[in-house]
Amino acid sequence: MMRLFLRILGTWLLGLTLVLLVIDGTKSLAANDIVFTSFGAIWSGVHSPSLAAVIAFLDGRFFADLLERLFVIILGYPAFAVLGVPGMVLAILGRSRKPTRYVVQDQF
Repeated sequence: MMRLFLRILGTWLLGLTLVLLVIDGTKSLAANDIVFTSFGAIWSGVHSPSLAAVIAFLDGRFFADLLERLFVIILGYPAFAVLGVPGMVLAILGRSRKPTRYVVQDQF
């Protein structure tokens, strides 16, 4: 059951990654240059109060300066990379453990 959840979540993140890649590709074609939309720009465009709440939450933690620096670095990365890497990891973790054969060896 857990592997199914991981596989579904990973697939959704990879699908969202492909949508973000298409958006960046369209912007790149229009600008005649390579354009990447940062994760922070996407997040603030979708729901900026939650971004402010996460920053306020990190300010109250023990390693607030370190966490804030790491968070700012992550917000600066392209959105497709921030969502694509965890999507691939979750999809790999959710795969079935035994290999599946679709062809019987006697057919060769």
